[in-house]
Amino acid sequence: MERYQLTDEDKKLIEFGLDVLNTNFDDGIYNHTVGCAIRCKNGNIYKGVNCDGIHGSCAEYITMGIAISAGEREFDTIVAVHDKHLNYVIPPCGNCRQMLFEYCPDIKVIVNDENGNLIKVKARDLLPFA
Repeated sequence: MERYQLTDEDKKLIEFGLDVLNTNFDDGIYNHTVGCAIRCKNGNIYKGVNCDGIHGSCAEYITMGIAISAGEREFDTIVAVHDKHLNYVIPPCGNCRQMLFEYCPDIKVIVNDENGNLIKVKARDLLPFA
């Protein structure tokens, strides 16, 4: 698995995710508890939050849908965040890993490594034997 170092643009992406979460967090309801930001290869950034409920949707799904609805098809980096998680970064769940693999297997995903350091890895590496 190839690991990539974070850039200043990646750190800003984390801030974008935290910003959309802080703006939309539903205290007491907990419908919007995860923020997400995705950067496209053309530099455009899209943000979203999860929508919880009986059939909720993760922040990564929402954000990818927003970007695709805007006409984007080439993606560079994605991150999911929560303000109380290690380095603010949450790894994608299994469903999100599968979605990322199907839509853009080479997108870089910001995660914490085994030592708690922020790194980027390709979505395909988060879902071996897909």
